[in-house]
Amino acid sequence: MLELDKKSMENIDPEGPQEIVVNIGPQHPSTHGVLRLVVTLDGERIVKCDPVVGYLHRALEKIAENRTYLQFVPLTDRIDYCASMNSNLPWVMAAEKLGGITPPPRAEYIRVIVCELNRVASHLVWWATNLLDLGAVTPFNYAFRDREMIIDLFEMLCGARLLYGYMRVGGVSKDLPDEFIPKTRKFIEHFREAIKDYDRLVTGNIIFQTRTIDKGVLSPEDAVAYGVTGPNLRASGVSWDLRRDEPYSVYPEFNFEIPLGKKGDCFDRYIVRMDEMRQSCNIVEQALNKLPSGPVIVPELPYRLKIPKGEVYVRTEAPRGEMGVYLVSDGDSKAYRAKIRTGSFSNLSVFPSMLPGALLQDMIAISGSMDFILPEIDR
Repeated sequence: MLELDKKSMENIDPEGPQEIVVNIGPQHPSTHGVLRLVVTLDGERIVKCDPVVGYLHRALEKIAENRTYLQFVPLTDRIDYCASMNSNLPWVMAAEKLGGITPPPRAEYIRVIVCELNRVASHLVWWATNLLDLGAVTPFNYAFRDREMIIDLFEMLCGARLLYGYMRVGGVSKDLPDEFIPKTRKFIEHFREAIKDYDRLVTGNIIFQTRTIDKGVLSPEDAVAYGVTGPNLRASGVSWDLRRDEPYSVYPEFNFEIPLGKKGDCFDRYIVRMDEMRQSCNIVEQALNKLPSGPVIVPELPYRLKIPKGEVYVRTEAPRGEMGVYLVSDGDSKAYRAKIRTGSFSNLSVFPSMLPGALLQDMIAISGSMDFILPEIDR
């Protein structure tokens, strides 16, 4: 064994690159799930990065083809468990579009309210875990304190705190309880002040800025070429948001801005998500002010709803990018074919192009700034 080591040492060029291959994950806190990154290093500099996925694959799309449209709603919660409301929405919208079903106006407003609240809750998980990856413990406590207020609202609404199964084809499962609206207004008032504390604690921190500014730059051309969507695309300066550019539900009724970055680095991705939380609060407040009365679901829809033959693709703006559902119906109560498009899969695909040249410690900051979640990648 010693002799082999001597021979291998003799073949090393002390002046040339000395590359080693390192596995990061699939069990690692900074990979945010069972993701394996095979990283080739020259010293601390990344030469190559190959993401390896598939450890969490559950065949959700095949399961969808063996469940009724309603039965699959709780499983959409598992696509992005940090944003279950947003994961419910494209599935029920696709079934509604294919079946010619129009939800009542009140249901549409409620969908927007819960999806934007869930966007804030999801971004708070990102804020907490991203900063925890970088060594900052205190922000985690701030974020989860405020996220709990949203989770309390959802528990009041549907009895669950993580996986909600709240949407239905034709509307939502339950109307808002009486105390929901005043408590939501109270949360918005609180959060607008709390996010100022976030800025004072983190945004202007010189250590945080050193770790994120000019790190993991993603050009707008690369972002578009790789199909990157959501906050990561907008941080690269590409003004594209499905809520505005291909509006759905009642989003055209509201005024909101689309935050954009300039460099496409980790810091821009941070700023865009911070501003998105502020804009989501504005949307929720407008929706509460305009909330119409009436039913919250189309009455008398059968449990085993049969959708006419056809095919449809519906896409929505989820917290981690475009979430779309492609459905093919053969006229039965189950989808003949189902395909789910998620933001995290495309956002991860840019890593082999994005990471070479970065330092190993920068990879943790870059990975956290992209905010992918593994159930979206392995469906």
